[in-house]
Amino acid sequence: MTAVQRIVIENCSIATVDADDTEYASGHVVIAGNRIESLGAGRAPEGLQDVVRRIDATGHLVTPGLVNTHHHYYQWITRGLATDHNLFNWLVALYPTWARIDEEMVYAAAQGSLAMMARGGVTTAMDHHYVFPAGSGDLSGAIIRAARETGVRFTLARGSMDRSEKDGGLPPDFAVETLEGALAATEATVKEHHDSSFDAMTQVAVAPCSPFSVSTELLREGAELARRLGVRLHTHGSETVEEEQFCKELFGMGPTDYFESTGWLGEDVWMAHCVHMNDSDIAAFARTKTGVAHCPSSNARLAAGIARVPDMLAAGVPVGLGVDGTASNESGELHTELRNALLINRLGAHREAALNARQALRLGTYGGAQVLGRAAETGSLEAGKLADLVLWKLDTLAHASIADPVTALVFGAAAPVTASFVNGRQIVENGRLSHVDEDAVARSTREQAQRLARIAAQG
Repeated sequence: MTAVQRIVIENCSIATVDADDTEYASGHVVIAGNRIESLGAGRAPEGLQDVVRRIDATGHLVTPGLVNTHHHYYQWITRGLATDHNLFNWLVALYPTWARIDEEMVYAAAQGSLAMMARGGVTTAMDHHYVFPAGSGDLSGAIIRAARETGVRFTLARGSMDRSEKDGGLPPDFAVETLEGALAATEATVKEHHDSSFDAMTQVAVAPCSPFSVSTELLREGAELARRLGVRLHTHGSETVEEEQFCKELFGMGPTDYFESTGWLGEDVWMAHCVHMNDSDIAAFARTKTGVAHCPSSNARLAAGIARVPDMLAAGVPVGLGVDGTASNESGELHTELRNALLINRLGAHREAALNARQALRLGTYGGAQVLGRAAETGSLEAGKLADLVLWKLDTLAHASIADPVTALVFGAAAPVTASFVNGRQIVENGRLSHVDEDAVARSTREQAQRLARIAAQG
């Protein structure tokens, strides 16, 4: 029988983000195989067998890996466009370009998106991909391949749209699928790629795009499909005032009531944005344990508003953080969202009491794992959980005079990632990806962005 190999990390500050928010000013973490074997104050126990590596993490904070709960990777190759638009106008401006993506473009865009997140501390990622032009190739397979190569734990939210311009929606007619085609392709993707095991690296969710781009039938039948297959459900919800008006005009009710009428509230559901939620909406999410992917930078970029995150948390709504698409959050990073979530929420009704540094870190770690249905496996540093963790370097000029490491991480400049582990395997070393050539990815994404722009210009 092969012995389990151990990695020992010592002399670091540790924020476990467990139920008690346990922290160690100077402690250790022992990784055995793909699990956290032990952690605590001081040096690691003497006499550990089969230690293949010891890391002196002096000057570092160790946290759970960050968990991204909402993204659109394909948008990496349309960054920097429509920079002064609200959501609906932004979508109208970009859909004609997005409708011309193909497998090669999507693969390159996924590589770029994943690389930026992974080198910034993300260990569990997701992608909500919903644009499937006819003849564009195996887009889901391309995204999953890029995630596998990067080494992150990954959820593909297989999206869909069947409401085009001719039906009163926003996407061009040639950019959507049929109801039957979308459901069949989604089911095939789940059956081919979803892994329900404890340490799964790839999972799939059912994810019709939004109330204004899908039919009621696709929402309702999508929910039934997901529950029949035993997977989670994801969509956009309550992002803008225009969406609320759209739902009231078309369905005679607001977004939350509409979602509930189609089976889209429940502990197996999470929704992106949820900016415009009244007390009744928040109570419904809390009652049903429906999760929220909070995307503060994108919400600001598109002038959508300030989500009521403090009220959601107080009510018991599961909340995680999301980058959102890189055409509405050009940095493409999640660790900057820790800071932005805290600062933007302090502009709301609760002011300085809205969020603190540790609440922001919890949103980006355990909260995200909870939203993705993986809180038993990752999102906190605890013995028996998967070895998904990050070493943040906090002893440079950028953070040198901030005594509290969690405050330094959240309030301070973006901290360098010295090392990042997923399933006990190192995916970032000295701030660079371990298994992907970042320079090659940069060249590829630039080339595919130029190629898409040429094709779109030709109409």
